[in-house]
Amino acid sequence: WVSTALRGDRWFPRVEQCFRIERTTTDLAGQPVRHEYAYGITSCLPEEAPPDDLLHFVQGHWGIENKVHWVRDVVFDEDRSQIRTGHGPRVMATLRNLVVSLLRLHGHPNLAQATRQYNADRDQALRVVGA
Repeated sequence: WVSTALRGDRWFPRVEQCFRIERTTTDLAGQPVRHEYAYGITSCLPEEAPPDDLLHFVQGHWGIENKVHWVRDVVFDEDRSQIRTGHGPRVMATLRNLVVSLLRLHGHPNLAQATRQYNADRDQALRVVGA
């Protein structure tokens, strides 16, 4: 469902469209376990982003979530990091992203396994970064 009802609203001056996406989550057997609606707004004009494109944008966001954030959460256990002040969290997130990129550039399909491999052989890890 897509609407331009908020266009021109003084509280949402840059909103061109609002949308609702219906999601049903299923278990591995295909049985529904959760049903929800997700709402969103965008500054894209309807001509720039028709409903199908909006859906792909949202799905693309989850692709980023699954490829980057999930890896940082699971492989690097980022959620349990004790670094919470100053620039520390941003610096560590940047370093984790750099490691993820390096591992992918070197063709590692399993980042957890590659991380363990490089932790066991630090000289090999230094060679990857050109040191």
